Amino acid sequence: MKEWGLLIVAAIFEVGWVIGLKHASSVVEWGWTVVAILISFGLLIRSGKYLPVGTAYAVFVGLGTVGTVIMDTVLFGQPLGWAQVVLIGLLLAGIIGLKQTTKGAEV
Repeated sequence: MKEWGLLIVAAIFEVGWVIGLKHASSVVEWGWTVVAILISFGLLIRSGKYLPVGTAYAVFVGLGTVGTVIMDTVLFGQPLGWAQVVLIGLLLAGIIGLKQTTKGAEV
């Protein structure tokens, strides 16, 4: 369970650095972006030691994608249509399915 938690935190930091790559405009903001990258990939690598790497990476990227789309809407006013909401739901269903079917990683 701890490894899944690390992976979720890694995805949260992924959202932060993706937003930072687009919106950072000062040395301090770029510094925080680099810190978020290091934390994000550090936690991904750490969780990948205990979880199947393919599953861990797919969950990491999927959660990062969902989080980035949601934060883009919340923070920057990007429109979110019904088709996007449905596709995000499908992506989340796939992520949950991967987690539930991963052997050796008890819930």
